[in-house]
Amino acid sequence: MAGNSFGEIFRITTFGESHGPAIGVIVDGCPAGIEVDFEYIQRQLDRRRPGQSDLVTPRQEKDTVHIYSGLFDGKTTGTPIGMVIFNSDMRSKDYDNLKDLFRPGHADYTYFKKYGIRDYRGSGRASARETACRVAAGAIARKLLEDNGISIIGYLISIGTIKAEKRNLNEIGKNKVGCPDERAAQHMERLITQLKEEGDSTGGIVEVIAQGVPPGLGDPVYDKLSADLAKAMVSINAVKGVEIGDGFACTELRGSINNDVMSPDGFLTNHAGGILGGISTGNDIIVRVAIKPASSIKKTQHTITKEGVPIEFSVEGRHDPCVAIRAVPVVEAMMALTLADHLLRSKLSRVDY
Repeated sequence: MAGNSFGEIFRITTFGESHGPAIGVIVDGCPAGIEVDFEYIQRQLDRRRPGQSDLVTPRQEKDTVHIYSGLFDGKTTGTPIGMVIFNSDMRSKDYDNLKDLFRPGHADYTYFKKYGIRDYRGSGRASARETACRVAAGAIARKLLEDNGISIIGYLISIGTIKAEKRNLNEIGKNKVGCPDERAAQHMERLITQLKEEGDSTGGIVEVIAQGVPPGLGDPVYDKLSADLAKAMVSINAVKGVEIGDGFACTELRGSINNDVMSPDGFLTNHAGGILGGISTGNDIIVRVAIKPASSIKKTQHTITKEGVPIEFSVEGRHDPCVAIRAVPVVEAMMALTLADHLLRSKLSRVDY
């Protein structure tokens, strides 16, 4: 099965299914000498894991990472880093009534048509469970970036029609939804509680910012930094749209406003989101990711069986009413993986680097 690897130099390959014995990732191309410890990786995974509040799926997975290679005395060795996360709280019987039908919004139909077989237990390889592997690998990438003065932070700016009006980053850790606007966060929490009672779901938007990125990252024309970031984000489960900088809002602006004017001290604005011509400018890189409503809902839905027979059904089990909440560390991880790869690639673009 192709498509399980990401990156050119800093490259990851993930494996495993939602209800299999384990999921895991191989990180290849990571330079030697980067200080990385178990606790650092685990902290990132703990931010993504399920069961942390009454607003997300109650599935209890500790997501404990086991590192089998590539580290010695707390530093990367330059060899492949192998990490495994064992699955423990699977309830495959919750999916027995779904094995012969296609759930709306899921990859059931498309996987079946492509491969002629599908793992119906929690979507198998198509499950967002796979994103834990990205977060583990992203922690390694983050450490490489931090050693080069680059930091990344993400947060929720909308759930449903509720939008954050403020960007107070100190508020992110003070609420259950990771929103930088205290008032908006309260409304978001109430909305999700209501959706849980109704057996429905909603979408949201994650904003992620990378600071300290040097100018010059990106390989035009087909491997632009913006193009690779877009691919990285859309590869995340449930992502349906990506904006960089002003994104779609720039269509309402005039060029005299949208252009980022320069001065001897640098750019005066950042409408471009830190990327021009597919190459980083040195400004903050700002990306927003649109995440659709969770497809697994308890409301009655219409679909067909594998034989094409119409049927009504509802999804039981443990599911997120808004997957955007737990997507934040995944979005950060994909930003980190993309930037780490381009940081290493940039060193090959000129002899005087």
